[in-house]
Amino acid sequence: MAELPKLLKGRFDVFFHLGWGHTDKQGRIDPVLQEKNIQYTLDAVKTACDLGCKTFIGAGSQAEYGKVSGLVSENAVINPDIAYGAAKYAAGRLSADLCARLGLRHIWTRIFSVYGPYNRDDNMIVYCMDKLMKGEKPSLTKCEQQWDFLYCADAARALYLCFEKGEDKTVYNIGGGKTKLLSEYIRIMRDAIDPSLDLGFGEIPYPEGQAMQLCADITRIKTDTGFTPQINFKEGIHETIQWYRESEK
Repeated sequence: MAELPKLLKGRFDVFFHLGWGHTDKQGRIDPVLQEKNIQYTLDAVKTACDLGCKTFIGAGSQAEYGKVSGLVSENAVINPDIAYGAAKYAAGRLSADLCARLGLRHIWTRIFSVYGPYNRDDNMIVYCMDKLMKGEKPSLTKCEQQWDFLYCADAARALYLCFEKGEDKTVYNIGGGKTKLLSEYIRIMRDAIDPSLDLGFGEIPYPEGQAMQLCADITRIKTDTGFTPQINFKEGIHETIQWYRESEK
């Protein structure tokens, strides 16, 4: 990170800090590994300052709220239940303090469920897509959850609008702001791949503490920046499937 000012030439307005280490299942619950990400974030702030940036924007997570349900605003109680969420929250607070000391505008985002090309994470969409593309039946819960998904291009646009119009020292939720039944998302995905394939609804139980409804309250980002999602799930999953097919060749 410290080498960037030597490698990059020119003027820079904003530093988007999107990197985060140890995001696999085991890494997310490891406090020692997650603590490193806090230091990386502070290093990024210092580098942003050295590059002459006036704005620092960090990518936080819905995991900062912990196990929540319903419409979640930025004023919800912060109660992370895994090291990943705790480290994201700490990184947001400490980077805000350092930005204030260095004279940088600071915006922290809490990103909800994003999907799209290049996503290789171990999540529901990737799991189902992988199974269905192989002609196999995914084993699923009853999928009665109400969930909020946002396509990656909309998430990127939200981040840029935060830079253009966001308020200093402000946290913004980034999400779709609307929900569908998880089973609906999966059927849309299945139909885009092969409508004849079976879906294993109800084959596995819900995990303990499963949230049955999760939706980002995006009122603040809408009001301050004008952001609204533009790509519906049917369009976004089509683009994702196309990328997946190309990447597997």
